[in-house]
Amino acid sequence: SAMDGAWTTRSASARRRRAPSRRTPRMPARLLGAKGKRFAKKRYAEKAQMKKTLKMHDESSSRQKVDDDVEEGAIPSYLLDRDPTQRAKVLSNTIKQKRKEKAGKWDVPLPKVRPVAEEEMFKVLRTGKRKTKQWKRMVTKATFVGPGFTRKPPKYERFIRPTGLRFTKAHVTHPELKCTFNLDIISVKKNPNGPMYTSLGVMTRGTIIEVNVSELGLVTPAGKVVWGKYAQVTNNPENDGCINAVLLV
Repeated sequence: SAMDGAWTTRSASARRRRAPSRRTPRMPARLLGAKGKRFAKKRYAEKAQMKKTLKMHDESSSRQKVDDDVEEGAIPSYLLDRDPTQRAKVLSNTIKQKRKEKAGKWDVPLPKVRPVAEEEMFKVLRTGKRKTKQWKRMVTKATFVGPGFTRKPPKYERFIRPTGLRFTKAHVTHPELKCTFNLDIISVKKNPNGPMYTSLGVMTRGTIIEVNVSELGLVTPAGKVVWGKYAQVTNNPENDGCINAVLLV
């Protein structure tokens, strides 16, 4: 009937009037570009404001603890009967030694050594059928290579370490015991002339080497047996045919 129609129309128009608030969240799907950005910014501001208002309402009803202003240097009551003491830093010998190792600073017997030029360290080897290629070098100083060392094929070996100048043992003097021991070399720790010589295992005067001291029976404060210790080379091994070193203790 006509009445029913009017009723339907009125309710539909009422729905339409209410619609914008329901439709608002779905607006961004249709808004593109700058218009969408502006809309998003506006919605963000509205939401932030709403959250602030809600928080204010919450705070008005909840109770909060008031922090008293504490004076600087005030001592809590449970510590009042104690005498103020200062803890002295006690560092054990091993910790000190480890720190020294990390810093790489050693109180060495020879703090300064004569720098060795590359021309003196290496001899240029001429190779090829006509001896025109000059990329090979022969080390003219004493060297150390590990126990499992195998030479590269001659075609790829740039640095040749002659077997006559390879050493595995060193005469190491203990500065406190004033005794000398013939010890095995474990590795070359540092050559003062540069990292390339260290990696090649070249031992010149002033080089720090690691030696096997297990036969000396040295122990740490914890009671563990020390088997590797550093020593500094004190002679020119390529001239003397042996390595003399002083133990770093």
